[in-house]
Amino acid sequence: MFEDILVPFIAVGLAELGDKTQLAVVLLSSKYKNHIQLFFGIILAFFVVDGVAILFGSWITRLFPETLLKIVSAVIFIFFGLLVVCQSMKEEHNEIQLKSAFTSGFTLIFLSEWGDKTQIASALFATQYNPLMVLVGAITALTVISLMAVYVGRFVSDRIDDKLISKIAGLIFILVGLLFLIH
Repeated sequence: MFEDILVPFIAVGLAELGDKTQLAVVLLSSKYKNHIQLFFGIILAFFVVDGVAILFGSWITRLFPETLLKIVSAVIFIFFGLLVVCQSMKEEHNEIQLKSAFTSGFTLIFLSEWGDKTQIASALFATQYNPLMVLVGAITALTVISLMAVYVGRFVSDRIDDKLISKIAGLIFILVGLLFLIH
């Protein structure tokens, strides 16, 4: 039973380090002041996406081609990037107005994680280990990595001008979206 948690925890944790998703979490946490809402939105999205993967195994990636999943992820990243850049160019600079921290975190992670390597890994682990324990291990790893990313984003936002962060964040989101389209 311990192996059923530990193997997914280590594998998912290592795979998620430096992943596009964690970059997105850092950027979102530098934009929003309500880090708790953001964190819970992110974790709920991971729970849903990885939970579905574990329930249905690799079936979800066969239902939707990887190319389609990458295109959808690219469009989402580009949309968020454009939204952030446009918001940073407004005279009065507040948090992103269209969505709450919870909704933004949930939406970005939920839509960009389908077909991601950690979701596929969770699905595969569920075929070899106790699925409930795989979910515990994967979600624990994603929680720890996401907490670190939120903290880094908060640290950055306390030290760098908000408008500069917004422009950099928006451009990085757009760049990540474009990279999805060419890979």
